[in-house]
Amino acid sequence: MEINNKIITLLKNLRENPPLVHQITNYVTVNDCANITLAIGGSPVMAEDIHEVREMVSLASSLVINIGTLNSVTIESMIEAGKRANELNIPVILDPVGVGATAYRTENGKRIISEVKLAVIRGNLSEIKTMYGIETLTRGVDASESFEASSDEFTREKEMARNFAVKFNTVVVITGEVDIITDGKTLYCASNGHKMMARVTGTGCMCTSVIGCYLGAGDNNLLAALAGIVSMGIAGETAYERLDTKIEGSGTFRVKILDAIYNLSESEIIKRSKINEE
Repeated sequence: MEINNKIITLLKNLRENPPLVHQITNYVTVNDCANITLAIGGSPVMAEDIHEVREMVSLASSLVINIGTLNSVTIESMIEAGKRANELNIPVILDPVGVGATAYRTENGKRIISEVKLAVIRGNLSEIKTMYGIETLTRGVDASESFEASSDEFTREKEMARNFAVKFNTVVVITGEVDIITDGKTLYCASNGHKMMARVTGTGCMCTSVIGCYLGAGDNNLLAALAGIVSMGIAGETAYERLDTKIEGSGTFRVKILDAIYNLSESEIIKRSKINEE
């Protein structure tokens, strides 16, 4: 499959030329995001003070913005860093964690998308629908909506994702049982992963960081988003397979995800990737 070869080439480039990935993320998952960046082959920097973000992002290959633990101080840092990244053509990815749960969170998520040119937006269905302007229900940071891959609703969500991508000239990633990745023209569905990933806080945040690494290693935003999704999904699968479920649980599973990303190989991508192009 040609797309697998493209992902493999991008991963090789990432590991041979480690990108500096500037991340303004949330304090619940900041350590995991830094560690998974290192595991895939990148170099993380987690600077968030407004007095240094413009200077710091100038040194970076990509910028990750994650609003999981949003506050009035970091939102300004995010905007400043994003604008400076735009000036320097450094790709920016937004993880709009929990938008729709509160008016403040939704307002600031939409503020970022209006003031910063985004290379990729990654969220669950509820978050993406809210960012697009569709009323929906959000329960904290958890997805409150899902869909069956064979349903008419899934067809509608794919169309919504395409329209969103065109409207904001970005790559949209909707993560769920089947992930949707599109730039408005090409659309991929990826079905890697394991349900236990939902039992570990921050797997979505870590996925965004991995995409950020791939963004910093190439110049194809759609490919970077797909590579990050597939890499994280394969890591979830292999981590679960290596788990001794009689004595091990979510804590060990989290560590094994990091190990699986660190050891992600060409052969695993070829063997395991579940990608459909539409």
